[in-house]
Amino acid sequence: MLEDYDYELPIELIAQKPITKRDESKLLVNDDKISHKKFHNIIDYFNFGDVLVLNETKVKPSVFYGKKDSGAPVRIVIENKIDEFTYICKVKTRTPKVGNKYLFENFKGETISVDNGTFTIRFNKNLDDLIIGQGKLLYPDYVKDHDIDPDRYQTVYGSKEGSLAAPTASLHFTDELLEKIKDKGVKIAKVCLHISYGTFLPIRTDDFSKHDMQEEYFEVSKDSAEIINSAKRLFVSGTTALKCLESCDWNNNKIIPSSGFSKLFIYPGHKFKTPIYGFITNFHLPKSTLLLLVSALVGRGKILNLYKIAIEKDYMFYSFGDAMLFLM
Repeated sequence: MLEDYDYELPIELIAQKPITKRDESKLLVNDDKISHKKFHNIIDYFNFGDVLVLNETKVKPSVFYGKKDSGAPVRIVIENKIDEFTYICKVKTRTPKVGNKYLFENFKGETISVDNGTFTIRFNKNLDDLIIGQGKLLYPDYVKDHDIDPDRYQTVYGSKEGSLAAPTASLHFTDELLEKIKDKGVKIAKVCLHISYGTFLPIRTDDFSKHDMQEEYFEVSKDSAEIINSAKRLFVSGTTALKCLESCDWNNNKIIPSSGFSKLFIYPGHKFKTPIYGFITNFHLPKSTLLLLVSALVGRGKILNLYKIAIEKDYMFYSFGDAMLFLM
């Protein structure tokens, strides 16, 4: 049951902004013992012939702030485009009605349908250029100060724009650290999973197996599959990179190049296809789909115990927080 994946976190341990230097964040390492390191120490755990899998998605601008026709403030998140003037959106509003009108700095829109919290809005102009020029990044609700360098909510290597959230485990890597890892004879395999708005949504049923995941585009190229299949030991950075790999077909422990849309929900009881040796992840929200994924991989008791230790050691949690490394 979902309540089994709850824990209490002091509010002061919710990271509100990124640390000054990416790889100076803390790293809790769990192998046959527990160690407390800095993220740049992760290089010590790689050997020649290892492969590190990274999600190369990039966060796209998606947020506009405006007013309803009543004058009340409103935030709209652009998810997908339907046609030249019509978009699928999320809207923060207490009155989700067809016909609601919204006014922005130089455009306006009207809700033409509402379906289970998803709004279809027709605007008076094409927003593609406005999204690039005026759209803001979507930060999690627990991040109260949005005066953050937007580059710090992107990985240093991201190249395929399409996510509404960052693959946060990989925010800790610097260009220099990645080069040092490669200098040890480690190959980098880049895969892509565009993170949807669903990553922010809570599970609303105690029987979490009934939770409906939002579909997300994923892709593993032929070149990346060849690198992954050559690994002596496979390291995966982040829940989204792991979900990408698990969404693919495998044959005799070898991944098959794949692309498509995935609604895969990984929770305890899931049988992993990926022959993972090392897993890098941040500290996740209680009762979240991401905490369930990590619990599926390493076990509920272990993860909650490690979270308790991390809280005692003043690790910072969530998107801009510290990291963990599990060695299987």
